[in-house]
Amino acid sequence: MSERSTARSGSGTAIPWKTILLLLLLLLSASGLSCSYLFDKLGGNFSGPPRELNANIGPKAKELIAASFQDIPPEKRIDFHTHILGTGSGNTGTFLNDEMLSLWHPKKFIRFSVFKSAAGIDNLDMGDAQYLTRLTDLIRHIPQRGKYMALAFDKHYRRDGTVDLGYTEFYIPNAYVFDLSSKYPGTFQPVISVHPYRKDALRELEYWAGKGVRFIKWLPNAMGIDPSDGKIDPYYRAMKKLGMILITHTGGESAVEAEDFQKFGNPLLFRRPLDMGVRVVMAHCASTGANPDLDSPGRGEVSNFQLFLRMMGEAKYEGLLFGEISALTQYNRFRGKLDVLLEKEELHHRLVNGSDYPLPAVNIVIRTGELQEEGYITGEEKEALDQIYRYNPLLFDFVLKRTVRHPTSGKKFPPSVFMSPFERP
Repeated sequence: MSERSTARSGSGTAIPWKTILLLLLLLLSASGLSCSYLFDKLGGNFSGPPRELNANIGPKAKELIAASFQDIPPEKRIDFHTHILGTGSGNTGTFLNDEMLSLWHPKKFIRFSVFKSAAGIDNLDMGDAQYLTRLTDLIRHIPQRGKYMALAFDKHYRRDGTVDLGYTEFYIPNAYVFDLSSKYPGTFQPVISVHPYRKDALRELEYWAGKGVRFIKWLPNAMGIDPSDGKIDPYYRAMKKLGMILITHTGGESAVEAEDFQKFGNPLLFRRPLDMGVRVVMAHCASTGANPDLDSPGRGEVSNFQLFLRMMGEAKYEGLLFGEISALTQYNRFRGKLDVLLEKEELHHRLVNGSDYPLPAVNIVIRTGELQEEGYITGEEKEALDQIYRYNPLLFDFVLKRTVRHPTSGKKFPPSVFMSPFERP
């Protein structure tokens, strides 16, 4: 829904949708109903802490968990997409846009409130610590826990190198995620985020590469990055020289504000770094939205997923282009994508897994009933997975992806998808 969308009153007066949402929130508060209760139903709708899982799940759930870890050495299991969030508390350097906390920006307020619930934050003054406590608690109660790539997140920069805090919804400093990897060396692997329009971008790449960091995170739609911009070529050359790998969002973006820059989620824009020899991991396999077919001007818009598949099918990108399957089991993404990726065994060696945590903990996007209806899981598996979800949504996400099968062929994702294809040079 765009910000220009309106509803009509009986008199014919246009009522902005933002006003309607604001009035709804005020009505809930005035009537004594708990807004936090509503947000918990949409977000962190859990039954108990992860330590209580084993005592509250049945034999089938335990069987699915055990089967999920087969054929995956514990030291090789990796989650490529684990967000580290913060509210600006605890001297961590994190930043949260004030609009996320304002009823005058109801769309952002509601979205952040749902994420806050899902992430276990109930006190903004302790938000950074509470987020980390919840995440590490979930990980600690996962058998053969593996490693989690902790994502930094840079600010939005204009093309002239100046920062735009108005478009910056949140900021997670590189130093913060690097410190986490030092504090939890067996748990987190740091992924820095360096906006290519920053005036010190090349110096930042050199600095973090010198500390052993190999991966960089972008969300072009939210950060305002045009991946095809020739201005970025020196950045790409530095990445190639330093052996760094780009993990980037592709496709449409809805978890953070990105409407003015959705065109930057077009997978075809990444031909430029790929043709320069930069390795690129396309998060979500570009599984939402559509963009112009830049390979055939005038053809019109094509689904981002189809553009992603086209590029994955080009021999010149073998060993350079990879797909990451985070969020592919969510209700708004799986139809017409999950079955294709399960069936295309020729792509499996180039797919990696990510949870996109805290998204697996956002109850409203998790609909196992629809996966059952479409034939990806059985009714018995659905009930078992739901039991796991109520206590550990991060474990649930992994077990679900190890359980789903193609509705007709029965093909599954192989163990390799849940390990890293990137060996150190």
